[in-house]
Amino acid sequence: MDTFGDEFNKYRSPLVSRYASKEMAYNFSDKKKFTTWRKLWIYLAKAEKALGLPVTEAQVAEMESHAEDIDFAMAAEEESKLRHDVMAHVHTFAHCCPTAAPIIHLGATSCYVGDNTDLIMLRDGFGILLPKLARVIDRLSNFAEKYAGLPTLGFTHYQPAQLTTVGKRACLWLQDLAMDMRNLQRAREDLRFRGVKGTTGTQASFLQLFQGDHDKVEDLDRMVTEMAGFKKAYMVTGQTYSRKVDIDSLSPLASMGATIHKSLPQICTDIRLLANLKEIEEPFEKEQIGSSAMPYKRNPMRCERCCSLARHLIALLADPLQTASVQWLERTLDDSANRRISLPESFLTADIILSTLQNITEGLVVYPKVIERHIHQELPFMATENIIMAMVKAGGNRQDCHEKIRVLSQQAATVVKQEGGDNDLLARVQADPYFAPILGHLDNILDPKTFIGRAPQQVARFLSEEVRPLLEPYKAEIHVKIELEL
Repeated sequence: MDTFGDEFNKYRSPLVSRYASKEMAYNFSDKKKFTTWRKLWIYLAKAEKALGLPVTEAQVAEMESHAEDIDFAMAAEEESKLRHDVMAHVHTFAHCCPTAAPIIHLGATSCYVGDNTDLIMLRDGFGILLPKLARVIDRLSNFAEKYAGLPTLGFTHYQPAQLTTVGKRACLWLQDLAMDMRNLQRAREDLRFRGVKGTTGTQASFLQLFQGDHDKVEDLDRMVTEMAGFKKAYMVTGQTYSRKVDIDSLSPLASMGATIHKSLPQICTDIRLLANLKEIEEPFEKEQIGSSAMPYKRNPMRCERCCSLARHLIALLADPLQTASVQWLERTLDDSANRRISLPESFLTADIILSTLQNITEGLVVYPKVIERHIHQELPFMATENIIMAMVKAGGNRQDCHEKIRVLSQQAATVVKQEGGDNDLLARVQADPYFAPILGHLDNILDPKTFIGRAPQQVARFLSEEVRPLLEPYKAEIHVKIELEL
């Protein structure tokens, strides 16, 4: 069977084959993983040489010259015999580095390359996600600023409530995303290196190599940590770094999934609801088809994708929580298979969600006339208190006015709910001689902009003080466009 045909005869994760970006797919690839293993062996050899162990410059140079050219077929064959992935790659590396073979992996345990590589992938994964999140926040900030003063119906319990503005609602989305930004930054900054700790974390093998010199063992740990680009290593580990680190890494991703899908406010769910009301829509290409059966439909498929993937992202947090809770003493291997799935999938899922959300926020379409029509359908009911206050100012009795408005409101509600008509409360007020003293002021009383409070001012202050400063570290990457493959 040809290679192309064989590819479609086995399961392929849609996270890679259909959704995630090339950079995130590479970050968790075998190529990245195993070249990082080789780099870690090079770092170890360099540091051991610098600290006086019998490692030569020729051995280090030989390892460096073969850091990238991995014979994956040989490694797979070795693993099938040895049933040990790290030793399979030690043998494969040694095969192309015969001079360096005696000192590759000197004093180390498997978790030296395994766990440290995982930490590098987590760090680099955050490095890919943070600029993408910054771009989403930037696009939404521009949207919020543009529509800061556009009145729209607010909803509580998905029932029409007091007016807000389109921009103010976007700031509710932004506030949660800003929290996610800080959480991701904190998680990345808190990551440390496992470092050079040995089989059970005691550094016994390295203490033996350095003939009891504790200072050199600490120098070795520090030097390799710095070569790997970390400021600190965990001071104590078992054979592995604490699996609680995985919780702290995946938790902000799951929390971001909640922001995008099901927190209050719920960005993509909000957009889906507003699309039903025909007030706001996600981008829709000229030749895009909404439904195979109903040509008129404009389904919010990008937001639906985000919600769908966000559920997976949220669910993945259960894996590191349970894994950390069942680790025995210095380590057990029941974490391994789970982490091979849960760590990459969390970052891959977050990656495509942010790419899709960037695409959505760059092309949100607002329909002000539809929003205005919806306001006018509900505003007469919301304005009843203002009408009462205006009548009192004109010399009327509050209780009498309240009763008049109550009766007219119920009549108008009957027209809307039982007869399917439009809200005619305003017409009833205008037709009632009782309200003659304020008829000349009704337009001002019913101006939607008088019902939005300080929403525009809140938007301006929030964007200026909380959102824009958060984007400063990402200025160089903020205007990058992405091509979303649908």
